[in-house]
Amino acid sequence: MPQTILAEVVSIEAATDIVNIVKLKPLIPAEFKAGQYLQIVLSEEDKRVFSIASAPNAELIELHIGAGPDDSYPRGALDHMSVNREIILEIGLGDAFLQHESERPIILMAGGTGFSYTKSIADHLAHIKSTIPVLFYWGVGDESALYAKSEIEAVAASHANFTFIPVVENPTSSWKGKTGYVHKAVMDDITSLEAYDIYLAGP
Repeated sequence: MPQTILAEVVSIEAATDIVNIVKLKPLIPAEFKAGQYLQIVLSEEDKRVFSIASAPNAELIELHIGAGPDDSYPRGALDHMSVNREIILEIGLGDAFLQHESERPIILMAGGTGFSYTKSIADHLAHIKSTIPVLFYWGVGDESALYAKSEIEAVAASHANFTFIPVVENPTSSWKGKTGYVHKAVMDDITSLEAYDIYLAGP
């Protein structure tokens, strides 16, 4: 069941020129599943949807909001949070959450800030010490957009079943990883996707 809660705005920090990482402290325990989303309630007629980037066990709710200068939808939410110490959230929305009953290997595939959706699932799998094999593909336009690369590499380094594959569409000459579109990288690496559970988000 979706839950309506108050949350304190703890911080809004720029991760890149486009992406802001927002941290919110729920005033009562927030109930959601890894992979669900929330709505920021600006008014009863104006509710803005964002994926939750944090795992359900985390103390703070984390959002990764991509907003260029002319992106009025996310910019309006950021402006609302910058002037209000407490905000209203509707949380625990959506059916594309992690399916715990499945034992199939997992592909997490993110484009851009779709990363936030897959990060929630990845963090939760790490927290519960899942032994299911996970392939985490994150596709971006430029290397500078891999703002959480070291964080996910650390997860991969400490979990033998977890593999992180960043994919850059417009690489520099020094880039050593995969290039092009993220879905093409998945298709190049895996002949058949039939055996996998796939969670994906992004443009």
